[in-house]
Amino acid sequence: MEQNVEQVLSSFRQLVRKISSYHEALGLLGWDLRTGAPRKGAEMRADTIGMLSTEVFKLSISEEMGGYIDFLSRSDVFDQLSDIDQRSVTECRKEYERSQKVPPEKIQKYSSLTTHAQTVWEEAKHNNDFKGFEPMLAEIVEMNREFIDYWGVKDTRYDTLLDMYEPDMTVAKLDAVFDRLKSRLVPLLQKIQESSDKPDNSFLKQEYDLKKQEEIGLFLLEQMGYDFQAGRLDESEHPFATGLNPGDVRITTHYYPEDLMSAIFSSLHEGGHALYEQNISADLVGTPLATGTSMGIHESQSRFWENIVGRSRVFWDHYYDKLQSLFPKQLSGVTKEQFYRAANVVENSLIRIEADELTYNLHIIVRYEIEKMIFNENLAVADLPQVWNSKYEQYLGITPPNDAQGVLQDVHWSGGDFGYFASYSLGNMYAAQITQTMRKELPQFEDWIAAGNLLPIKDWLSDKIYRYGKSRTPSELIMAITGEELNPDYLADYLEQKYTEIYKL
Repeated sequence: MEQNVEQVLSSFRQLVRKISSYHEALGLLGWDLRTGAPRKGAEMRADTIGMLSTEVFKLSISEEMGGYIDFLSRSDVFDQLSDIDQRSVTECRKEYERSQKVPPEKIQKYSSLTTHAQTVWEEAKHNNDFKGFEPMLAEIVEMNREFIDYWGVKDTRYDTLLDMYEPDMTVAKLDAVFDRLKSRLVPLLQKIQESSDKPDNSFLKQEYDLKKQEEIGLFLLEQMGYDFQAGRLDESEHPFATGLNPGDVRITTHYYPEDLMSAIFSSLHEGGHALYEQNISADLVGTPLATGTSMGIHESQSRFWENIVGRSRVFWDHYYDKLQSLFPKQLSGVTKEQFYRAANVVENSLIRIEADELTYNLHIIVRYEIEKMIFNENLAVADLPQVWNSKYEQYLGITPPNDAQGVLQDVHWSGGDFGYFASYSLGNMYAAQITQTMRKELPQFEDWIAAGNLLPIKDWLSDKIYRYGKSRTPSELIMAITGEELNPDYLADYLEQKYTEIYKL
């Protein structure tokens, strides 16, 4: 390479590394705020996060960054770069072009607003007080509408938000995929509801000691390969994972005294996110590529470990004895088969994160359709509880008794994460499609799970997905692994086969 190319590339890498360091500090501040920081410090913390976020934003759209991008994007220079540097330049250019029209003061205001809003949301949820949260949520929505104008409207206004979490995903594509999925899942759900052979899961709703719930969660995380030398498990109102760097990936769960499986499944779910972040190649650290390639692919891993592994018969054939030893009174006389069926009960429930694999997708479609209405049809925030309850009645046949179990149940909107929810169902679809290939390449797949040998599965996923971070697009990854684009039929096939057997349809 020419000397000046090396110099510019070195300076570009240093600037990108500086931005990465800011993001790590911001991630740590956010994690602390959600896991026990003093309540009286929340407002000042929100302002601090807002100021630091603004500095990161200014760096990403600085004249210095623009100069590096322009020079390194020249065809005669770009072709000389390594694949990692090419992908880093491309990623920074996308962020630069998208954000340079947004005034920095807007970013500072928005970052402070959403950070503070998450604390206000927690209180509103506890107090069933949507009215108390409504003004702040309305301001978040209005700022997102402004940002869409700055960023540029794609096919629809909501498409602009979708692209931030799943590159190149559109309303048109999602509508088609969801329609195809619904055409398979709705008839299956009807058959299940009509089945006369329904599992009994009442024994899962007794009082279960929280410390022992934590013990089984920690044990299962270790079994799946979560590195506690590079992470930790804490409790928060809403479970989440935070990847500060591959050597520090923290997760949380939430324990309920009378719900044994909620914390177990949320720990496996967040553990799946964490395995992704912990196993990104060291070559990508300090670049914008040291994270998951999209939220759909990220969710494919959390949903894979939570559902395809964690809700499988072979998983509990191995781990049920351990669970029963922790709760001998509550699980006395409950066989492995009874437990497996109970852990996979299909029922129209109110809470998304506690939903079964089948109806979960309907929870997501409710949120997806509401978000489309907010940004494509200007649905007013004040009308959200009514619309939410109506759609729950339409899709799940139940109406939330209060807003805490309805429109206030998720943290996402308080953080401004509009466009995110579709990622969960995309994750279910990606996971089923990837698993189909995994079963072909790893014929020992179920035998390993039955033996409690989960590490070879983690290693396969590390080789196919985790190590690449964001250096491969979602489409490139799914094509390389499975040989085809996203196909929702794999998820429908998996669910039909599983629940036909469980409910003896």
